Amino acid sequence: MCGRYTLFTPAADLETRFGADFGDVEPSYNCAPGQELPVIADEAPDRATRMEWGLTPSWADESFDLINARAETVREKRSFADAFERRRCLVPADGFYEWVEGGGPDGAGGQGGHGNRGDRGGSGKTPYRVAFEDDRPFAMAGLYERWEPPEPETTQTGLGAFGGGPAEGDEDEADGPVETFTVVTTEPNALVADLHHRMAVILDPDEEETWLRGDPDEAAALLDPYPADELAAHPVSTRVNSPAVDAPELIEPVGGK
Repeated sequence: MCGRYTLFTPAADLETRFGADFGDVEPSYNCAPGQELPVIADEAPDRATRMEWGLTPSWADESFDLINARAETVREKRSFADAFERRRCLVPADGFYEWVEGGGPDGAGGQGGHGNRGDRGGSGKTPYRVAFEDDRPFAMAGLYERWEPPEPETTQTGLGAFGGGPAEGDEDEADGPVETFTVVTTEPNALVADLHHRMAVILDPDEEETWLRGDPDEAAALLDPYPADELAAHPVSTRVNSPAVDAPELIEPVGGK
């Protein structure tokens, strides 16, 4: 599972790395579901677009908030199949978090975190950050959708007469489509397997164009674990458990292996 990640690489470096305009993107040390975060979509690879993390299919009657899609079933599940065929994206990151039962990998339960929007680390869980040694940015494989929320029901009548309705000209405007994304996950490599039973699909730079523009068979061939020997993991502060906390100190190593 990928339920939190970091993206603090300066915008200029992201633009050099991905060849896309990132605008005024702010650093984040605790990217969380429900937040609007930069992704690079297949239809506009020259710019990063902010989308809400938590995919809702276009046909849904209500918000689904699907933060991850399993690589093994992404082409079969109704929630993801159409997006996999025609709406793939890159999710820029420079690290991600996993939660481990007990004090570390030696006592790992492999289930840390459950993908909700609230606190990720419960009692006894230790958060770990996984990244390249030099914190260089990378792309996770993602899918995106445009969802039109249903029109709100207006069943009450006569509120204006009692002062409870909106004043003339103050009515809410239609919100329009909501753009959402999800991160594709696969089996873990040897490093992440000590922390969790899933990991985000990390793409090699030379795979990114294929993920965005390749046919479905070519894209499916990329959904494998990233080599473990190129990544490192260390325990971090439990302050990362709260999505409301976002500070550089979150990525610093704390006591542990």
